[in-house]
Amino acid sequence: MIGRRCGIDGSRGRRWKLAYLYPLAGFVLPTLVIGYGFVIPGTCVAGVNALGIGFAQTVLGACVTYVLGLRVVLRDIARRDDDETT
Repeated sequence: MIGRRCGIDGSRGRRWKLAYLYPLAGFVLPTLVIGYGFVIPGTCVAGVNALGIGFAQTVLGACVTYVLGLRVVLRDIARRDDDETT
């Protein structure tokens, strides 16, 4: 998806920039390192179990939400640009 057209507004669309994903990486990487590296191993939920998998699903859900929100913003910008040119 990075560097390609995301298919917003038919064949026209905004290009995804790697910089759009920096805030997501700034959230996901420390969350996973702190969660799986320090917090979870020192508790009774250590190991692969429902709680560890649920934590991973929560982080994955945050990633999906971020990407979908970014698509909405890019679509709105494309529409605004189209409205200004006509």
